[in-house]
Amino acid sequence: MSDGYLVGSIDVAELAFFAFVLFFVLLVFWLRREDRREGYPLEDELTGAVESYGGAMHTATTKSFRLPFDRGTVSAPTKGREPVDILARRHENFSGAPYEPTGNPLTDGIGPAAYAERAKWPDQDAGGRARIVPLSTQTEITISRPDSDPRGMKVYGADGALAGTISDLWVDRSDHLVRYYDIATTGGGRALAPAAMGKISKGALVVDAINAADFAGAPLPAAAGEITRYEEERIVGYFGGGYLYANADRQEPWL
Repeated sequence: MSDGYLVGSIDVAELAFFAFVLFFVLLVFWLRREDRREGYPLEDELTGAVESYGGAMHTATTKSFRLPFDRGTVSAPTKGREPVDILARRHENFSGAPYEPTGNPLTDGIGPAAYAERAKWPDQDAGGRARIVPLSTQTEITISRPDSDPRGMKVYGADGALAGTISDLWVDRSDHLVRYYDIATTGGGRALAPAAMGKISKGALVVDAINAADFAGAPLPAAAGEITRYEEERIVGYFGGGYLYANADRQEPWL
């Protein structure tokens, strides 16, 4: 053993090198399996025919994850979930062609109006309470004194028309931020507008994402004083879609 060889001409350094190469090859295979948990098998863009089923060397086994607050488990890849058909058609019949909505572009789930199938329960804080709630239901959260209280302010859409009045604020109890403006629309309805898409200026709230008439069709939470993650996705998708679809000139090229 004084010459450093273990067996024949194989020494410790060579054995360590081979062990590293073997580990690296196995790591590559493991990573390639893990990154195929969702979105596979691949389909042809035009026909929808399956192109590749993967296989044992390319597809990871199913994992289950336990959710907090006794929300059950989820699996990856997801099992038992039906695919969602989007209301859209190809602009042209070639691979890579963009899709265009066939109905209401703010709710068809295309482009900036897309949304994810998130869980249908509220986001929760560390204590298990609903994280985003109306300010009117909270006694421990108030508007900071240097800031003006936006409740009662007029709300205007991207077209400059009056959309309604702010009736309440939905706040994040964990981060102490305003997440949504609760708006009483001019038509007698109600809408929740994401705070990030509005700007308070000269004593009024301007939401440049959608026009005033579009506020009436915005998705709303089903339960009073509670908003689920899925409902948040729908609301943000609705307003986000307005940045492209609210006005015809937004869909035209800049140059």
